[in-house]
Amino acid sequence: MLKRKIAQILEAWKKDANHNPLIIKGCRQCGKTYSVLEFARSHYKNVVYINFFENPSYSDIFNNSLIVDDLVMYMSAVLGSKAKFEKGNTCIVLDEIQECPPARAALKFFKTDGRYDVICTGSLLGIRGYKENVVSVPVGYETEITMYPLDFEEFLWANDIDDTVVDYLKNSLASAQPIADAVHKRMRDLLLKYVVVGGMPAAVNAFIQTRQMDTVLQIQRDIVNGYRDDMIKYAAKEDKSRIRECFDSIPKQLSKENKKFQYSDIRKNGTAGKFIGSLQWIEDAGIINRCYNLTITELPLDGNAISDIFKVYMSDIGLFISMLEDGTQADVLQGKLLAYKGAIYENLVADFLHKMNRRLYYYRKDSGIEIDFVIRYKGECVLVECKATTGNAKSIKTILSHSEKYHVNRAIKLGDYNIGENNNILTLPLYMGFLLTER
Repeated sequence: MLKRKIAQILEAWKKDANHNPLIIKGCRQCGKTYSVLEFARSHYKNVVYINFFENPSYSDIFNNSLIVDDLVMYMSAVLGSKAKFEKGNTCIVLDEIQECPPARAALKFFKTDGRYDVICTGSLLGIRGYKENVVSVPVGYETEITMYPLDFEEFLWANDIDDTVVDYLKNSLASAQPIADAVHKRMRDLLLKYVVVGGMPAAVNAFIQTRQMDTVLQIQRDIVNGYRDDMIKYAAKEDKSRIRECFDSIPKQLSKENKKFQYSDIRKNGTAGKFIGSLQWIEDAGIINRCYNLTITELPLDGNAISDIFKVYMSDIGLFISMLEDGTQADVLQGKLLAYKGAIYENLVADFLHKMNRRLYYYRKDSGIEIDFVIRYKGECVLVECKATTGNAKSIKTILSHSEKYHVNRAIKLGDYNIGENNNILTLPLYMGFLLTER
């Protein structure tokens, strides 16, 4: 069983005496259903489980009335002995709630009634052309959170790295003291494995159980193909082919030296007018993340973001690797990254930052200054560069030497080296990127 951080969030939600029905959204197959059922079965005497995707007919339960007593009666009739209701000790789990818009509307009534807790999952909530758009969301009567595939820390847990090691890394970061060689070597090795395995639970479980990378790769490609099928099945008719083209262009977009997303790289003469909705669909499905260029390196970052200049990264590093040509997994594990070296390391850091619920930003100017990521860290605007090996960090040095112009005093270099600090530049091993959580 994989240890997931969502369990702590669910614990805190249940302890809140005034909690709303909970909606957990996220990309398909990131572990939502398993985590919710595991929590519900260990914290409630009764769990009533309804999966609208596997059983479309269950939508009929919500078609006639949204009064809680009526819904309980309908669920009892349809589910039989599987549905037992007891005030204060029953959790109703509504899986893939986007398949049944009236069930989303019913959350208001469950909240005001208060007898039963409700947890919902949703993979395609709110995307263009989907069922969600035909029902109003019960604002104020639900709590929505996003779940991601396993992050690097969860991957470490899955590989029997306990909290004492993670605490050691955190303390080393706080004191800027180098990591001991034995730990450093182990973390570097696990990082390379995380790059190729990523965080999709099925891929991680296959890796832990078999250590067979071909098995992991097949699972990843099945997930990616499932995403492509969703694009055909659920997107509006006029968007279907464009969404697929947009999605399949991502590896090529990231292979460029200037990784700015270009609509013309999707299709010859491609324009924003043709593809902007397609890209938004993929982002809303939780498959990709945008990283926005900044007008200036200054807080607040969101206020300085340029909305139409951005890079695009896959939300999970392992799925990105699976979209590259055969043999890439072995190349990564052996350090032979070739043309995709920059893309892989950038997508890795984007994976770290996104899974800690950060929005992504970078800084690039025609003058030649380019910073991979810009984050709020410990209350300051901080530059983040990720490199496979050491480098001279020319752009970082330029910005730091003109701090009065750029409003930046600190930078972090993530690469294949140990911890060090010099002239307000903190160098960290790439594997420590997951610890940059402090805002």
